[in-house]
Amino acid sequence: MKQIFRLWTALLVLSFGAQSAWAETRLALIVGNGSYSSVTQLDNPVHDAALMAQALTAKGFEVTMLTDVGQTALNQGIAQFGRDLRAAGKDATGLFYYAGHAVQSFGENYLLPVDASLTDAADLSLVAVQAEAVLRQMRSAQNKTNIVILDACRNNPFEAIRDLNDNGLAEMKAPTGTFLSYSTAPGAVALDGLDGNSPFTKALAVQINVVGLPIEQTFKRTRIEVIEQTNGRQTPWDTSSLTGDFFFEAKQQLTAQELQEKQLWDSVKVSDDPVQLMLFLRSYPAGRYQEEGRQRLTALLEKELGTGPAAPSDDAAQDTAEPAVPAPKTQDTAAAPKPPAPQTPSASEDELIAAAQSSGSAVDYQAYLDVFPQGTYAELAAFELKIIKEKAERAAAADAPVEPQTQTIAATPETPAVADLSGLTFDTPFPTGGAPIQGLSISEIVELAPMFAPIEGIPEELWKDQTCSNCHEWTKEALCAQGTTYTQNNNVRALSKQHPFGGVFKQGLRDWATGKCK
Repeated sequence: MKQIFRLWTALLVLSFGAQSAWAETRLALIVGNGSYSSVTQLDNPVHDAALMAQALTAKGFEVTMLTDVGQTALNQGIAQFGRDLRAAGKDATGLFYYAGHAVQSFGENYLLPVDASLTDAADLSLVAVQAEAVLRQMRSAQNKTNIVILDACRNNPFEAIRDLNDNGLAEMKAPTGTFLSYSTAPGAVALDGLDGNSPFTKALAVQINVVGLPIEQTFKRTRIEVIEQTNGRQTPWDTSSLTGDFFFEAKQQLTAQELQEKQLWDSVKVSDDPVQLMLFLRSYPAGRYQEEGRQRLTALLEKELGTGPAAPSDDAAQDTAEPAVPAPKTQDTAAAPKPPAPQTPSASEDELIAAAQSSGSAVDYQAYLDVFPQGTYAELAAFELKIIKEKAERAAAADAPVEPQTQTIAATPETPAVADLSGLTFDTPFPTGGAPIQGLSISEIVELAPMFAPIEGIPEELWKDQTCSNCHEWTKEALCAQGTTYTQNNNVRALSKQHPFGGVFKQGLRDWATGKCK
């Protein structure tokens, strides 16, 4: 019985969960013939057609599927496919798939309808459909990309007829922009398969689902799989005159915001400045690079504070040149516990750590540890608490009496000439420094918006017309701790870094901290 199915993309996308969208129109005509009336019947073509319909629909194709069709219905289906392809425009992609009996005669390939009956080779063109008919329809549409897949190189059902004893199919010439695929090499025979699908279609349906493969790689992987599954008895074949790239499913395109985040991350991840990493993490608290960013930040902070694992000295390296002999185990030695399974942060865990990173508060980090002492971010939270504690200790040390600083920092290429800001307090105006800080006090400056992006490439909405306190915990105590770090060994490296309020502001923080942050 003739079965004709029109499978609309909008319906089956819901069934198969397709998530991608394709810019071009994709049309496919799929034919599966197995219930022949006059020649050997085939078990798998209808199953193969259904499998391909499912795979292609999930990749954005509008599929028309014909199964067990006679000559008239097959010709009508091919003609309608051509009309649809012409109407879709030059950017459309057309795909024709055929599973069933097919034969060649005098270098021409013929697809066999289920009602084909033949007693003389001269009548072949009268009872079968030329494969060239499909190529003519594609050529007339003049669309950019066409794909023809023939899983039809089975044993010749007309071997007993004189002048019609060639096995397999002949290699066809196709118009420019066409990819031709055969389930086996020209002139060779393919296997029908024993598990409901042919080896070729089964392998192809899997490879179509691999994201990011150009079509040439899709069919190359299919060929490798079929050769392996058939122990070398069948080698799929393809030829191509494509002039552009085609993917059944390209890698997912990033949105403008995701692309911006990626570009910024590519810049920040190679930086040795922990401040830039911290600002990035706070700018994208739910971003895809949070975990990698936190790991990088932890490593940099350990390096800055000298708390990370120290590199071995040359002497140490010599001492360890010979392999160490492990101590013998005793019967009391307990077996090492298995490492804990990787933890997946819950929504509430993510929310707590995000809140702590946003505020920079010891209270919030401790709140996270109280709830999740073994959580995914426990190490990070503990490290942040350590940093906050050390800052507080440095701030307290700054209140102790200190010898007046008499040495001035000479102007060098790394360190600009230092303005005389001695006696600066939290509330007295800067006597120099230019706009925007000159004439304003530290307490007023921290409420200003920065003059430029704190990280190159960061979106303007995250910093422009925003106060720096949005990212920094710029209380008087925190600023004092920051200024104190500039007083340590004159900290030329920190003072030389660019600042959104200018280098004079950093110098002012240093001199203010030298004066015990009054």
